[in-house]
Amino acid sequence: MSKVIMIQGTMSNVGKSLLVGALCRIFKQDGLKVAPFKSQNMALNSFVTEEGLEMGRAQVMQAECAGVKPSVYMNPILLKPTNDVGSQVIVNGEVVGNMKAREYFAYKKNLIPDIKAAFEKLSEWADVIVIEGAGSPAEINLKSDDIVNMGMAKLVDAPVLLVGDIDRGGVFAQLLGTLELLEEDERARVKGLIINKFRGDKSLLDSGIDMLEERGQVPVVGTVPYAHLLIDDEDSLSERLDNKGEGGKDSIVDVAVVRLPKISNFTDVAPFENIEGVAVRFITKPSEIEGADIVILPGSKNTIADMKWLLESGMAPAIQRFAARGPVVGICGGFQMLGDKISDPESVESDCVKQIKGLGLLPMETVMEPAKHRSQTEGIFDDMTGVYECLTGQKYLGYEIHNGYSIIDGASVTSVQKGNVFGTYVHGVFDNGDLALKLAKSLAAKKGLNLSEETMDYMAMKEKEYDKLAAIVRANIDMNYIYEIMRLLP
Repeated sequence: MSKVIMIQGTMSNVGKSLLVGALCRIFKQDGLKVAPFKSQNMALNSFVTEEGLEMGRAQVMQAECAGVKPSVYMNPILLKPTNDVGSQVIVNGEVVGNMKAREYFAYKKNLIPDIKAAFEKLSEWADVIVIEGAGSPAEINLKSDDIVNMGMAKLVDAPVLLVGDIDRGGVFAQLLGTLELLEEDERARVKGLIINKFRGDKSLLDSGIDMLEERGQVPVVGTVPYAHLLIDDEDSLSERLDNKGEGGKDSIVDVAVVRLPKISNFTDVAPFENIEGVAVRFITKPSEIEGADIVILPGSKNTIADMKWLLESGMAPAIQRFAARGPVVGICGGFQMLGDKISDPESVESDCVKQIKGLGLLPMETVMEPAKHRSQTEGIFDDMTGVYECLTGQKYLGYEIHNGYSIIDGASVTSVQKGNVFGTYVHGVFDNGDLALKLAKSLAAKKGLNLSEETMDYMAMKEKEYDKLAAIVRANIDMNYIYEIMRLLP
């Protein structure tokens, strides 16, 4: 049976996902076979496995840290919000349907066998399974039939490390308050506390840590410093989405990404964020397009709703004007928006809007359909022109995950370029090798400028970042204690 350790947090976005990734890399470095696990994840950033099954991207990052292939067993339940009160429910990589929050709350206990089966599949080969919780274990209104925090810990008898985020303030209240709201048996499972995202002199925390340990009766096993890491963020609370990018004014290449209300898979632009001299900023106003060298329309969980927002916000005409002079890229839902119109005859995305006009930048029509297309994809960029000419003959790797299909002159299309406009259904299209750098250099050359970076291997860069993450965490938490509570000798 695999040894287990679980990371829970005092709230969302305290850094649980990255700490799980760090532990996965540390255990891998120590010679163990390790797998990440999150029974239920709510996120709009998703991935498609080799089997064509859908899972959360956070567990993909963690699998990469562990040096293993991503599997839906690592994330058996994925919730993709469709609106403020409901989500698409995905179980073992397949869509079950859309449910309102109350409906899912009553339904989720039926998924315990799926969670157990997935965990047992990982246990067949992993020495260690690192489990991630969701939100907070102290959400007292949601604790009934919990399947992702203490309910999960009980299910597999996992010791728990509780993480608080000092960068957001009130970390001592976060940790003590969470402990106070736990049941006695749940509190007994918490074997250590971690203070995350600390800036400054650690010695200033000493008196607070002493009081925290005295009142909480749980040792503080680490204080992890705030670190800038080029790693996919855990969910849509990402600080990156709040980046309006004043730095774009001082950069050689300015990439403006439209922050759609239902944005998904914004990690598609991550390769550009890792190039020196390139600024990536997320925009919501027409005026923010000014100064951009390229505009990217990312994926969307509801293409029709986001297209409606583009039209009503004034972003649509601003993008159309920009396309007359500069490159516009659309990915997945963003690709669908580039066409002449989007139809939804079967009410896949909307009960009231059966058709909406698109941006009209590609001579294309999109028709929504209930079946979701999921596949890993690879190909070659053929006969690209203009600023995209640098991509001609280059290989891309990625995955498709979308409802609907797009047609030009009656033929289905996956990727299209017309002048300044390029659209594709392929997520991760710029991840392979130095594709992002090639395009960035082409954008710089268009302005008569040069980027200093000569080479780039995005995947190799990510591996270095995972090692950097592991080194930071290993240096700042008591790994011997963690091995001890796991009853596992290093």
